[in-house]
Amino acid sequence: MIGVLAAAFALAAPVGLTACSSNDGGNTAASSTSAAPAAGCPTTPVNVVVSVDQWGDIVSDLGGECAKVTTVLASSSVDPHDFEPSPADAATFASAHLVVLNGADYDPWASKFAATSAPNAPVVDAGLVTKTAAGSNPHLWYSPSAVGAVADAITAELDKLAPAAQSYFAGQRSAFSTSMEPYDKLISAIKVGASGKTYAATESVFDYMAEAVGLVNKTPQGYQTASANESDPSPADLDAFRRALADRQINVLIYNTQTEGSVPQQIRAAAEAAGVPVVEVTETVPPGTTSFETWQVAQLDALAKALDVGV
Repeated sequence: MIGVLAAAFALAAPVGLTACSSNDGGNTAASSTSAAPAAGCPTTPVNVVVSVDQWGDIVSDLGGECAKVTTVLASSSVDPHDFEPSPADAATFASAHLVVLNGADYDPWASKFAATSAPNAPVVDAGLVTKTAAGSNPHLWYSPSAVGAVADAITAELDKLAPAAQSYFAGQRSAFSTSMEPYDKLISAIKVGASGKTYAATESVFDYMAEAVGLVNKTPQGYQTASANESDPSPADLDAFRRALADRQINVLIYNTQTEGSVPQQIRAAAEAAGVPVVEVTETVPPGTTSFETWQVAQLDALAKALDVGV
């Protein structure tokens, strides 16, 4: 995806930008359990269906051996906004004791299946948990406060569904918090060392995290609007982005490697030409990543280095 098309900024017509599309492979439902459960499960595991893998890894950690977790979109090449579920996916939801989805209009197909195929299963909707309205930035797994709130909501529902395992789930929740300590420490360190510094982004996927560490968003407003609407930014929007980078108004560029189209590549090339550090992020969990925490910490490490924050 890395391009060297900086000269295209001077062209009159934009080439296009398509948000949120991953290049990780095909969409398949995947089952998983926690790699290190606190102890053996004292009761029948809860069947949990999760819409997307950003939350699937977290659910697996929280449920451990007391949850059978099936993630519908795992390392998917399909944009969750546009995913067209199959009859097999309907059958997957039908077996759910609990459904976990992102909400905020990110995975509306999952909300529909939860209502039609699993009407009796409780639903943990991250958008509802965090009171994030449809049309707002839906990338809630990049919000540290949202991750904590959703984890608590999942544990609460597991407790209700398997009361004999409440102590087990409490142990899993505690273990999850412990596993997230490197993540929490990095967020705190970056906030102390880089608060007030500026960033711009090829897409809004990382905005919640950037806000959490105190960065100031300098992405030109016209570009932000076009990206949110999955439309082409205007030549003026592109020129404003290029000038902001060239003038070093931006301390770091956040680059979503899973965004299709040549425009983000052009922006990256302009940042590199201007000497602005580029931090790569992804929307979905990269293949081979062992946990949500590992994925997030790797990106936070790269951000700390780009901002010259000693951690």
